[in-house]
Amino acid sequence: MSEEKIEGQRAGERILSLPLVGEIKDSYLNYAMSVIVGRALPDVRDGLKPVQRRVLYAMSELGLRHNSAYKKSARIVGETMGKYHPHGDSSIYDTMVRLAQDWSLRYCLVDGQGNFGSVDGDRAAAMRYTEARLHELGELMLADIDEDTVEWGPNFDESLKEPLSLPSVLPNLLVNGSTGIAVGMATNIPPHNLREVTDVLCWLLEEGINPAEASLADLMERLPGPDFPTGGQILGRQGIYDAYRTGRGKVIVRGRMHVEDGRRGKVNVIVTDIPYAVNKTTLIETMVKAAQDKVIDGIQDIRDESNREGMRIVLELSRDANPDLVMRQLYKRTQLQATFGVINLALDRQTPRLLPLASILGLFLSYRRDVVRRRTQFRLNKASARAHIVEGLLRAVDRIDEVIRLIREAANDDVAERGLIDRFGFSQLQAQAILDMRLRRLTGLQREKLEEEMRQLQADIASYERILGDPRTLDGVIRDELADLGKRFGDERRTEILDSYLETPDEQLIPESDIVVVLSKDGLLRRQDLESYALQGRGGKGRKGAAVREDDSAAMVCVTHTHRDLYFFTNRGRVMSLRGFAIPETRSGGKGRQIASLLPLEDGETVVTLASEEAGGEKWRYAFFLTRCAIAKRVPFSELMDSNRPRRVITLDEGDEIAQVRLTRGRDDLLLMTAGAKALRVPEEEFRPMGRSARGVRAMNLAGDDHIISCDVAGDGEDVMLLSERGVGKRTRFDEFTPHHRATGGMLAMKISERTGRLVACHAVHEQDEMIAVTVRGRMIRVAVQEIRLLGRAATGDITVRLDEGDLVADCSVVRADALRSGEPEDGETRSLPFEGSDPT
Repeated sequence: MSEEKIEGQRAGERILSLPLVGEIKDSYLNYAMSVIVGRALPDVRDGLKPVQRRVLYAMSELGLRHNSAYKKSARIVGETMGKYHPHGDSSIYDTMVRLAQDWSLRYCLVDGQGNFGSVDGDRAAAMRYTEARLHELGELMLADIDEDTVEWGPNFDESLKEPLSLPSVLPNLLVNGSTGIAVGMATNIPPHNLREVTDVLCWLLEEGINPAEASLADLMERLPGPDFPTGGQILGRQGIYDAYRTGRGKVIVRGRMHVEDGRRGKVNVIVTDIPYAVNKTTLIETMVKAAQDKVIDGIQDIRDESNREGMRIVLELSRDANPDLVMRQLYKRTQLQATFGVINLALDRQTPRLLPLASILGLFLSYRRDVVRRRTQFRLNKASARAHIVEGLLRAVDRIDEVIRLIREAANDDVAERGLIDRFGFSQLQAQAILDMRLRRLTGLQREKLEEEMRQLQADIASYERILGDPRTLDGVIRDELADLGKRFGDERRTEILDSYLETPDEQLIPESDIVVVLSKDGLLRRQDLESYALQGRGGKGRKGAAVREDDSAAMVCVTHTHRDLYFFTNRGRVMSLRGFAIPETRSGGKGRQIASLLPLEDGETVVTLASEEAGGEKWRYAFFLTRCAIAKRVPFSELMDSNRPRRVITLDEGDEIAQVRLTRGRDDLLLMTAGAKALRVPEEEFRPMGRSARGVRAMNLAGDDHIISCDVAGDGEDVMLLSERGVGKRTRFDEFTPHHRATGGMLAMKISERTGRLVACHAVHEQDEMIAVTVRGRMIRVAVQEIRLLGRAATGDITVRLDEGDLVADCSVVRADALRSGEPEDGETRSLPFEGSDPT
């Protein structure tokens, strides 16, 4: 549209055609500034938004002093809406309700009677049921407003005047804070302790220090940080320092808890404080859900015993629960620890500014100086006018006979007034006061009162002039008023500030336990506690470990620990890791979670081996990679430590893929096993260490369609446990496998047939170890190794896992005896069995 203005005539009015983009821009900016200035942001002088200021002023106009009778909230809302704030009754009532809530404001400005809501998030009763009046602090916000202390402006229809700010001896912006969302900006100022705020202001005034020149350390020595009405703890001072220095910062706030003895030897965790602005009902619901989902362990029951005396949330713990761990989990997993984002945004001369602490203090003191100066000037003018009148009255009393004679002889008031001015030199105001004087003022006692009043007026005038003429005296008046305010209404700090804070790592929030990790062929990863699998005898059918779809099957299993790394080796020659607790825990019958959502797998890439970290990785020196086509490679374990970032560790031939990975000590004998039961014992020194990009060397000669299924680390005194796909297993002495060089064909390890099926697992075991097997249908069995018969290499073996028709063994893992916990289990308790970290394909 053309920018040229086109003038026309329609109904006697001028019509202007304007560019659409420019008009929208101007209109939006006008709207934005209207919201910023007129609704959402507080004024730095009195710390109030316009609606809050209008509510307090309307209550003052209604005479609702702190010691007067309450009046219906609907009356207050109507007065405010009709005279000053025509934006709906709900916004006005919500504002008044918040000003009366002692969990929302550190120091209430409105004294409410009735249901004004609760910290549980309950709404206040309708305005027709509740009553209110000004709190004494709210009344002080309006003190001296009738002494020309503030600027005034027209109300919405220009029929009345309203104050553009309140005189406010209370530093309300810091004391009660503010929260608001405008257009393109927001404010979130935390509340502070009144006694501390007045202390720092009095110190600045007493020392004559400009807040902008004061060091932040000196300010924080007297004003250490926010003080929330709901109490709690602030963790660390860095966030406070940032907020005070720049106007922005993140303050971590947590509730306060302690431990009490409960019934029957149990302990309870008691929550007495919650973070500011957190809904108590929502918090309890979050706790209940976290306890039900086992996100937080050890909570048996949650009760809310809060009453008028204070908050009390009781968490009853199980007998074996760790209270310290439960409290750390509560802080990490619920809103019992929250972050308060400080944004000190307020209006300074109708302009939004991000204010550091020194600026807020300086602007408030500057405003108080202006208020006290205007108030003093008003009182000086009033006292001077009165002194002028009293002076005339005293002169008239001295010549009372002549004054009376003149008045008696005058024809009317105007003649008498003129005569007093011309004959005695009175001013017009004095002459009028003499004419209005009553006869009883002619007594000697009344003259003494006039003289006393004159002396008092002269003293007041001298005091006012001294205040106006000396900035130090003016600051002294402000200091005395602030000191009195802090003495009358100050209280002890509710929020504790902890000097240092280290965030609790996720690992410390997870109970240490031994776990069984299962990966299905369709990539579903899940874990369960090892204790949930009871020890069974040879030939048992096991228990249902996890839900498995008809078209899915279990692929591999690993016994590990929640606080140790589990390494995932893929068929593409890459390695990555997850901490044990990062694997989703499932209840019996649970399916787990897709591994692709936990690890960055490529299209067509699958995990072929799970290898558990042993002793934090200090025990292992190398990782031995073996492909299905018998290509082997030894890589220093240190190159895998950062495997949460995927790393490629071997270059594969086309059509080949990783079959097995073993962690070694650098001096171990390796036993390579094929699906056709061919075994090759070879020292690992025959495979020189290589870099991650190398291809590797041939490890074993394969016959026909045979392929590698396993590579295990074995030693003297250990047995080799073999398990076939049809559940047939045996043990054979490791000594029966003589060492050979790499790239040879190996020797027979087990007589296989249609009854046994091909081999699926091979492990080096001790007699005290235990074995966990998983079937393709998800059934698991835990068997003591000593239950499996010791047989020769050529023997077939016995039924170790009894299978349902159509089911097959998918994988097995070994629980090492040297990792078992000491001590016998109590009655009804399953012994907790830590793990060995080697796993087959």
